[in-house]
Amino acid sequence: MRQLKLASQLQHAWIMQLWQQEQGPHPAAAMLLSEIERRGESRLSELAKHRMVDISVISRQVSQLAEAGLIERRPAPEDGRASLVKVSEEGERRLVRWKRLHAEFLSEAFGEWDEAELKELTERLGAVNADLRAVVDQETPCPARSSTDGR
Repeated sequence: MRQLKLASQLQHAWIMQLWQQEQGPHPAAAMLLSEIERRGESRLSELAKHRMVDISVISRQVSQLAEAGLIERRPAPEDGRASLVKVSEEGERRLVRWKRLHAEFLSEAFGEWDEAELKELTERLGAVNADLRAVVDQETPCPARSSTDGR
């Protein structure tokens, strides 16, 4: 798990370096933009649930994205109090650029790896993420805690 955490921290360091070089929303908001692109038009509450954060976090990030012109908002037809968000044309252009830069970073980092090694890594990480998400998504308490420890 330390190696997974380190890989995540190194990728985050690259993202922060890129952010410091460019104008734009915070990287967390930019990652939300990518998520909105993958999911399509979405409610903020759905995004918060999927990202496992409070809706206030999503609301702040959506505000940053809207101010930058990267998303479009509209009232939800069934409930005008809720908003639906989708990626704007400018957001799509920005995502294409960020994805290209990210692909270049990964290509440089993994340039010496062959296709079989990359495929195995991808499959293993997919399995790790699926197993971790399954535990996080469980509605039962953590099995390490006993029912008598007062929590």
